[in-house]
Amino acid sequence: MVLLAQAIYVKRKTPRLPGAAGPTEGLVPGHGEPFRLAVLGESTVDGVGAADHEEALTGCLARELARDGRAVRWQAVGRTGANARVVRAELVPLVHPADLVVIALGVNDTIELRTAPAYRRDLLRLVLDLRRRLGPVDVLLAGVPPMSRFPALPRPLRDVLSARSTALDHAAATLERIPGVRHLPMDPALLDPAAFATDRFHPGPVGYARWAGTLARAVIS
Repeated sequence: MVLLAQAIYVKRKTPRLPGAAGPTEGLVPGHGEPFRLAVLGESTVDGVGAADHEEALTGCLARELARDGRAVRWQAVGRTGANARVVRAELVPLVHPADLVVIALGVNDTIELRTAPAYRRDLLRLVLDLRRRLGPVDVLLAGVPPMSRFPALPRPLRDVLSARSTALDHAAATLERIPGVRHLPMDPALLDPAAFATDRFHPGPVGYARWAGTLARAVIS
């Protein structure tokens, strides 16, 4: 009963921020044929907490990948509230041909108390569907954010969701056995209070920039 009451309280009291405004596609100018980046997922890909996609996850990641001077063409395909099954069924058909697809999921699956084996199965099917559509594209699985760091969540609800988000992230990591698939856990240190938007649940521009930096280093290394 305590967890249910806390969940209802958080849902009522947490401000509902919109997704990022502006185009969901863009180009960072540079030399050569553009590197094609697609980012697919939930509200973080929808850019909740940022004014536009230039300062949200996808735009920040595109700029990080373009630091060596190469051109990067980017696409953000996200939906607030989407879990892995919804992304697979409804968003995969919207993804343009890409050299790399970054998948950012797990918070909604955590909130829905999806089991680790079920989440792994959903992600596997998502990756397979992407490759049926795009060919043997490289995939980077962004780690499920550690919900122990979310200021909007009171205890004990925070502790329960933290354990579940950790379990889902461990399940996602097992997909690294598939050639061309990488997983990058999120460093909890990225999520200090300055990283969050005003709802204290989604990243703000600072959080998106930090996250993009770690993802870019994983891609470039």
